[in-house]
Amino acid sequence: MNEIICPNCHKAFKVDEAGFADIVKQVRDHQFEEELATRLDLAQKEKESAVKLAVSDLRASLQKELAQKDRELTEQLSAKELELSQMASKIQNAETKKKLEISDALENIEKERDALLHDLKTKEAEKESAVKLAEANVKSALEKELAQKERELLELQAKNDTELAQMKSQISHAETQKKLELSEATKSIEKERDDLKHDLEIEEREKELLEKSIAERFRTQLVVKEETIKMKDDEIERLRNFKQKLSTKMVGETLEQHCEVEFNKLRATGFQNAYFEKDNDSRGGTKGDYIFKENDEEGNEIISIMFEMKNENDETSTKKRNEDFFAKLDKDRINKGCEYAVLVSLLESDNEFYNTGIVDVSYKYPKMYVVRPQFFIPIITLLRNAAMNSMEYKAELNMMRNQNIDITNFEEKINAFKTGFARNYDLASRKFKTAIDEIDKTITHLQKTKDALLSSENNLRLANNKADDLTIKKLTRGNPTMKDMFDGVEGD
Repeated sequence: MNEIICPNCHKAFKVDEAGFADIVKQVRDHQFEEELATRLDLAQKEKESAVKLAVSDLRASLQKELAQKDRELTEQLSAKELELSQMASKIQNAETKKKLEISDALENIEKERDALLHDLKTKEAEKESAVKLAEANVKSALEKELAQKERELLELQAKNDTELAQMKSQISHAETQKKLELSEATKSIEKERDDLKHDLEIEEREKELLEKSIAERFRTQLVVKEETIKMKDDEIERLRNFKQKLSTKMVGETLEQHCEVEFNKLRATGFQNAYFEKDNDSRGGTKGDYIFKENDEEGNEIISIMFEMKNENDETSTKKRNEDFFAKLDKDRINKGCEYAVLVSLLESDNEFYNTGIVDVSYKYPKMYVVRPQFFIPIITLLRNAAMNSMEYKAELNMMRNQNIDITNFEEKINAFKTGFARNYDLASRKFKTAIDEIDKTITHLQKTKDALLSSENNLRLANNKADDLTIKKLTRGNPTMKDMFDGVEGD
């Protein structure tokens, strides 16, 4: 029985555990409803502010674009009007120029005619017959000239009319082009306006869908929370009944059996390639309760978890805390080469921090979680799905590492080839230089031999020349004895 003091009358009254649990559940439900209503109001306000901000931004951007379009149309119209005024001034100047040319031509013709008439009048008294003849000739010539001038005037007038027609057609074409451009600009603006209206309608529909989805999500979360609270209450009640009947050792073994049974229910369907057995290896001095490992079809490890199950009876005198087992669990995880460590615990049943669901305590020990028994399967599923999702990134990372290794090996091979090639090139270059030096030495030696041969040839030539120059006269000159002997030989 629990004793409760009324906050109004300050009287104490006692309620049983069921009534106490009902009161606590009512308080939690009331707090949850207030918090849910507050969050719904905040979400609604944020949504309305976001929609208003988006609408204001859209309106500002539309107004800015419309103002830009108006400025561009105004500039285009002013440019077109300036071009039309310039063309009109050009046409007026051309007409004025043509009129001046026509008036000058008429004045010249009239001057010539007046001069001819004056000449005729002066010569009329002297030669009447000649005057008549000349007058006839002059008249005929004048008629021809006048006809020629009239033809020229007609041609000039026709040319002027043609140019005027061309200028008018250009003006009409420019006006038509301007109208087309105005219509195209108007159509583009109308299209943008229709697109913006369509975007606003889409935004309105998306806003309605977002409101519906948010409401549906909150309803779903509310239902899930109610079911979770109900499951927690049922689980607490069931475990409380179990704990009252079992000793401390039996309670822990029952929690392990519970987790093993829950896992075996899904082993055949969801964990076909998984290993979940008790840890019997105590070589590191300690051992955990269970080890979970799963490999893919190629034998690569996806995930590994070290589990520790802890529980105690309500009547136990020494109460343990969850933190008392973190160091041992982390040591077992490291010794057994597991990636994650999970403590499935019913300790500190009144601690709201551990009753919220899956608790991440990696701020104390890396990759460690504390869960209640009802979250045993969800924590395996979450960690497994996260690991499977990361397998693709791991494969890509391994591929990139292999590519980097291949590139490194390729670069090393290229560097080795360059080094060997440079060494061989250096050796060949030195050998080539040695051979060139030897060739130069041989050439020098051959040159010396050539010079000696040329010198001997020169000496032989000189000797031959001396032999050719040798005669009896030269030998007997200045030697009468030899001359007499040679003369006697020649006489015999």
